[in-house]
Amino acid sequence: MTRRVEVTGYDGLRLAAWEFGERTGERAEAGRTSGVLLLHGLMGRASHWTTTARWMAGRHRTVALDQRGHGHSDKPPEARYTREAYVADAEAAVEQLGLAPVTLVGHAMGALTAWQLAAKRPDLVGALIICDMRASALGAVSQRAWEDWFRTWPLPFASLADVRKWFGEDDPWLERPSPGRGDFYAEIMTERADGWWPVFSRRRMLDSRATWVHDAHWEELAQVRCPTLVVRGLDGELGRAEAQEMVRVLPRGQYAEVPDAGHFAHYDQPVAWRAAIEPFLDGALTP
Repeated sequence: MTRRVEVTGYDGLRLAAWEFGERTGERAEAGRTSGVLLLHGLMGRASHWTTTARWMAGRHRTVALDQRGHGHSDKPPEARYTREAYVADAEAAVEQLGLAPVTLVGHAMGALTAWQLAAKRPDLVGALIICDMRASALGAVSQRAWEDWFRTWPLPFASLADVRKWFGEDDPWLERPSPGRGDFYAEIMTERADGWWPVFSRRRMLDSRATWVHDAHWEELAQVRCPTLVVRGLDGELGRAEAQEMVRVLPRGQYAEVPDAGHFAHYDQPVAWRAAIEPFLDGALTP
């Protein structure tokens, strides 16, 4: 069972979230109100966590959040798409839904949001999982490459099959096969009269990315005091050397890899992803 809930985020923005599982009330009555908050990456949405959330919800209270500008959450052009806003939104979700001390599970940009919240509010965060997010700065060249990439999208797509094929096989950014990439992008599309378009504004995505891509985030990472697992797909964007340096910088860091997976490790190899994170998660959430 999945239940939609709403959160009032930073500057009053309406955020949509989904709570998974059937035993929420039982856990609350037993006093186990802490849980898991899943944070998708840039361009993602809460539904990308469905497979992960379903098995987590069998043992833990589990919520997935559509972040501002994404999914079913509000997307006003005048809203702030800053790091401060994203972190404050996650903070609001934890507090308003009574999830603390929460285990944050973040992918890419969502992982950065997660460790920035853990550094800011250690009282709210009990554990953290970082999936395929770099702590080093990517710089202006990377941002310009994203702008160029967005211009290559052959919008609108005629069908979801075309979406899957283009992102899974034909995308000029695709350096190597990624099992879940086509499905990942198909899930962020919506049908209009003339075809399939992304559910988000590409301009707002660039605005969001511009607030973190030029800076390194090692200092905030070092401020995270809770147990933290750094996970990378072997063919992802986070290299092994940087991932291991992140583990070294973290006061209580651990490391895991997902084989035969790219940037979307939880989508590419859901069984191997579960095997990589479940022991850490169970240890972090043992009453």
